[in-house]
Amino acid sequence: MQFLIYIISFPFLWLISKLPFKLFYWFSDGIYVLIYYIIGYRKKIVRHNILIALPNLSESERLKIEKKFYRHMCDMFLEMIKTMSISTEEMKKRFKITNIEVVKEYEQKNKSIILLASHYASWEWLLSINESTSFKCIGVYKKINNPYFDKLIRNIRSKFNSELVATDKTIALIAENQEKGIMGMYGLASDQSPQVHKTFHWQQFMGIEVPVHTGAEMLAKRYDLEVVFAKVKKVKRGFYEATFVPICEHPRTIPDYEITDTYLKEVEKQILEAPEYYFWTHKRWKHRK
Repeated sequence: MQFLIYIISFPFLWLISKLPFKLFYWFSDGIYVLIYYIIGYRKKIVRHNILIALPNLSESERLKIEKKFYRHMCDMFLEMIKTMSISTEEMKKRFKITNIEVVKEYEQKNKSIILLASHYASWEWLLSINESTSFKCIGVYKKINNPYFDKLIRNIRSKFNSELVATDKTIALIAENQEKGIMGMYGLASDQSPQVHKTFHWQQFMGIEVPVHTGAEMLAKRYDLEVVFAKVKKVKRGFYEATFVPICEHPRTIPDYEITDTYLKEVEKQILEAPEYYFWTHKRWKHRK
């Protein structure tokens, strides 16, 4: 059954990826009407999240953010599909890095990096960074239950020569690369809610005390990896830029959880600048004190 769903869906996804950008975004507008007005996909969750995270805004202001978010969400997921056929030249025009010299400095020092991102703007196209660095770029991801779609997603995300590793295999891969002297840039989006029974640290996020992921900090300290935050900004529809913000060097000298807390503050800044580009459908605040 899973294979049948994949076989039926793949030609449709490929055709979408081949649409000229003007038609592509018209199609996204149609998907937005379907998802927001007809299906109402996770609308209660989104509305609740925006309310508790941005309580100072009026109801009309929150509704405006909500609608903009759904438009962006449709764009972003279709842009992931667009990656199937987009050229390297087109991607470089649409996703730019403002300060690649930050990464170049770590290259010269032979220091591997934990690249922390958030579910904001376009974390999917951030994987195109491999075209701008000599690092082995590796994105950490959670496997999809359908093995055929899992393989498709891995193919899409690794199009620009980035590598993907499942969460349960990350430690082994980093250890192997460190042992072999292979410099790596390990990308993690760590702003979502962890399982409570696996939580080591709680922290304020958008004014609410919640459990937070500390795996990136643990990896940085265990393998002496520098930590950088990828601040992604949506410039306009279909165009993004990323700025690298160093969070720490020599992570073993940093007090426990300070790296994680600094990262969360950077994510908060992103959200407050333009909240419509944050991924509000996740139940980020389902566990809170």
